[in-house]
Amino acid sequence: MLNDFGRFLRKIRIDRGEIIKGMSEKLGVTASYLSAIETGKRKIPVGWTEKIIKLYALNEKQAIELRKAESSSIQNIKFDLSNLLGERRETAILFAREFDGLDDNTLEEIRKIINKDERED
Repeated sequence: MLNDFGRFLRKIRIDRGEIIKGMSEKLGVTASYLSAIETGKRKIPVGWTEKIIKLYALNEKQAIELRKAESSSIQNIKFDLSNLLGERRETAILFAREFDGLDDNTLEEIRKIINKDERED
């Protein structure tokens, strides 16, 4: 089944009259690999969103839409804890363990803290 990221990629191709083989060649992968990304069978490669934005000269609205589509299509996130020590490591592990139990207000507060756009100067 298509995910949001895959739907957006297909829309780009259709709007530009391009087939999957053409897009896959531009991205340096096989058509079957691109199809697997679109359907969520493979992870979205790191850096692809920005690469697609530049490659297809997406406008700001489209770029935002693609970034949101990527976010909503991600199923798993890995954290490399090997370089974290002490409280940083403990906090990352605690956050991962407790994430599902956080209420909406707490999540919103966390988003405000870490979102650079909303930080006070």
